[in-house]
Amino acid sequence: MFKHILLPTDGSPLSEAAVERAVAFAKSVDARVTGFYAIPPFHLLSTQVEMLSDTRQQYEADSKVQAERFLAVISKAAAKSGVKCDCVSETNAHPYDAILRAAEKRGCDLIAMASHGRRGVQGLLIGSETNKVLTHTKLPVLVFH
Repeated sequence: MFKHILLPTDGSPLSEAAVERAVAFAKSVDARVTGFYAIPPFHLLSTQVEMLSDTRQQYEADSKVQAERFLAVISKAAAKSGVKCDCVSETNAHPYDAILRAAEKRGCDLIAMASHGRRGVQGLLIGSETNKVLTHTKLPVLVFH
């Protein structure tokens, strides 16, 4: 069965709910987990308010703190359930690519993640990192809605 599960998060409540369910699944199959967060890179022109007001150095420092906060949710859930866990983050403009590289680099045999369920025009315009992971990986993906 599965022995090493990658748990990507974006810090959203939906991701946190998926983490709880994925950790429970990992415990049931005696697997370990790796929590993962893809940090968006700093851009001079951005729609994200924090990038518009920060220097590159401040943005990077704040992003690392945010990553640690998001990954702490995974660490705490795993510790509570007695599941072995490590957590990593990486700066990448394409979260799906970072997720796939993390899974490969760490030897994961399953990716478990949330889907925001965007459909129609919103899904087409915004895109879905989950959909990109599904279409670009050879690994099994467990998707929580």
